[in-house]
Amino acid sequence: MTRTVQKRDRLLRNLPITAEMLRGSLVSRTVIRHRQSCTKCASGQGHPLSLLTVTYPGGNTRQFSLHVEQVPVVRRWLSNYRQLKDAIEEICELNHQLLRTKPDSSPPRSNRRD
Repeated sequence: MTRTVQKRDRLLRNLPITAEMLRGSLVSRTVIRHRQSCTKCASGQGHPLSLLTVTYPGGNTRQFSLHVEQVPVVRRWLSNYRQLKDAIEEICELNHQLLRTKPDSSPPRSNRRD
């Protein structure tokens, strides 16, 4: 149990807390927007487009078009979100382990009400 608490505390100390995070998926695709006066579109190559796709409760989905210079920022923010989510999930699993231990060996409870 002590190892579990130590591991949980270490995860807590290393949580990637930052305001720079996004939930969603980065989608890159090629879009053909126009046919006249553009040799790229006329040849079928089209123009690259990056989107941030976010699904909300109830199945609603929003897509945000991104400028090329925003893509690395969005990738980093998505990574920050995934790291935080993974750490939270791991902490929850460790807490599940602590709940399964014998009551007499559980850590002392604080008098604080949550």
